[in-house]
Amino acid sequence: MSTETPARATQSPARGTHGRPGLPTGPGPAEHGDAPDPRPRTTGRPSLVFCDVDETLIRCKSAVEFLPHYFERHHGPDDARRATELLADLTGRVARGLPREEANRIYHRAWRGCPVARVEAEARRWYEERSRSADFYIPATLAALRRHQAEGAPVALVSGSFPPLLWAVVESVGAEYALGARLERCGPVLTGELIGAPAIGEGKRLLVDQLLARHPHVDPADCWAYGDHPSDLPMLHAVGHAVMVAADGSHTPVRRPAAVGPADG
Repeated sequence: MSTETPARATQSPARGTHGRPGLPTGPGPAEHGDAPDPRPRTTGRPSLVFCDVDETLIRCKSAVEFLPHYFERHHGPDDARRATELLADLTGRVARGLPREEANRIYHRAWRGCPVARVEAEARRWYEERSRSADFYIPATLAALRRHQAEGAPVALVSGSFPPLLWAVVESVGAEYALGARLERCGPVLTGELIGAPAIGEGKRLLVDQLLARHPHVDPADCWAYGDHPSDLPMLHAVGHAVMVAADGSHTPVRRPAAVGPADG
């Protein structure tokens, strides 16, 4: 994954969405409420689909769950407790105004000195175990991605989550692209630093814009995006069809802001 060159996933959409743990085989529940139906409909024009991961496509915060899990398995309960305390401290600091982008960088620094191969293997093991839960994926979002894929639209997962976790989800749902920062390495271990900006807020929009630039035949107005948090709005506003995913899994369309003219400042 890279902020410069989007990485292709190793599975095609036709293979990636069936027979994996936690992936429902039937259509997702119908979205409810009085808002217009946000389910994708084909226009016959090429498009790209951008989707956040945590609490948009899957119900949990993967990076938050994985940090104490890893340290419990490989360093013991004391380090797992310290990881949990770090996460609680970051949550409090964000509530008091720490930018989410900075909190994301601090989170990744907790991985300094960890062996890359061990971390990647444990991330895949965590995903395989965690995704066995029947409610791991949000059915309405997964069903929407399947409809896009059936229409031939490539899917890009855009996330500031821990990169090895993002890859596990990308491969399972058959997404075409994984968009996020890369982990800096020093030989076989992680340095705790990111290469590129965190994929949060404007960082997500930058990744979306970069991928769109690689597909000049695709009109952003024909593209779709899914998110769950106000920090996803820059990404959602970059395309013509945007959907906000609520805590209960329901989908609500998001309108693009009106263009600001010179007279409006």
